Amino acid sequence: MPDWLHILVRALGALIALFVLTRILGKKQISQLTFFEYVTGITLGDLAGMISTDVERNFFHGIIALLVWGFVPFFLEILSLYSKTLRTWLEGKPTIMMKDGHILEDNLKKERYTANELLERLRIKNVFKTADVEFAMLESNGDLSVLLKKENQPLTAKHLGMKLTNEKQSETVIMDGKIQDEPLASAGKSKGWLHTELDKLGVTKENVFLGQADSYGELTVDLYDDKIKIPAPQQKPQLLAVLKKCEADLELFSLTTKDQKAKRMYEQCSAKLQQVLQELTPILKS
Repeated sequence: MPDWLHILVRALGALIALFVLTRILGKKQISQLTFFEYVTGITLGDLAGMISTDVERNFFHGIIALLVWGFVPFFLEILSLYSKTLRTWLEGKPTIMMKDGHILEDNLKKERYTANELLERLRIKNVFKTADVEFAMLESNGDLSVLLKKENQPLTAKHLGMKLTNEKQSETVIMDGKIQDEPLASAGKSKGWLHTELDKLGVTKENVFLGQADSYGELTVDLYDDKIKIPAPQQKPQLLAVLKKCEADLELFSLTTKDQKAKRMYEQCSAKLQQVLQELTPILKS
C-alpha cells in the first residue's frame, strides 16, 4: 500500500475514533476546560496526530492508547459525580479574587495573577472600575465570575415592580426556503397560518432564508434578498392600541351616562382594564 494511502486510512480511522470518544465525553470536553480536561484534550489530539502520520507504528496500539485516554477520564467523571473529594481533586476549586469590594492580593499570588490580568478579566465582563465590584471568583475552568454592587447592577423588571410572563423559545418554521413541519407543530401553527403571514409580509417561502414564530404568534423572517424591506410586526402595537381605545371609551361612557348603576359598571371595567394594561404594556412594547 502506498504511504499516502496508508496515511489516509490511518487518519480517517483516528478521526472517527476521536469523534466517537469526544461524543462520549460530552459537551464539557469542548467547552472551557478544567485542568484534567485540558490535559486529556491535548493528549488525545497528540495521539490522533501520531496515529495518522507515523506509519511505522502499529495502528491498533495507537487506537488502544486513544481508548485508554478516552474512557479513563469518562469513568473518572462518572465517579466524580458521587465523590466531592474526587471532583475537587480532578477539577480544582474556585478561588475568591475580590470580596466586599476589596482585592485579595494573597489569592492573586496563589493563582499567579497580576493586577493587569485581573483588570483585563474585569474589562471582559464590562467592568472598568474595581470599586464597582462586590465579589469576584476565579472558577475552576479559568473563567472569572463577577458580582457588582447593588447600586451598579442593571435595573430589572423585578426592581421596577413589573410582572412579566415567561416567554417560550421561538420556533424556526422556515429554513433555507423550506417549511419545517415539526417546529411549526411545536409552535401550534398550521401551514395555512404560515402562508397567510407570508402573504401579509409580501414574500414567498422560497425567498426566506430563516423564518421564526415567537410565543406571541408573530412571524419574523430573514430573506435571501436583503434589499427587500420587511415591515415590522404590527400585532402587538395593534393590540395595545385597541386596549387603550377600549379603556378610553369606558372612561368616556362613565362620564357621559346619567345612570349611576351603569356609571359604576363603566368605572369598574375601566379600572380593571387599566390594571391589565399595566401588566401587558411592557410585553406588548417589547
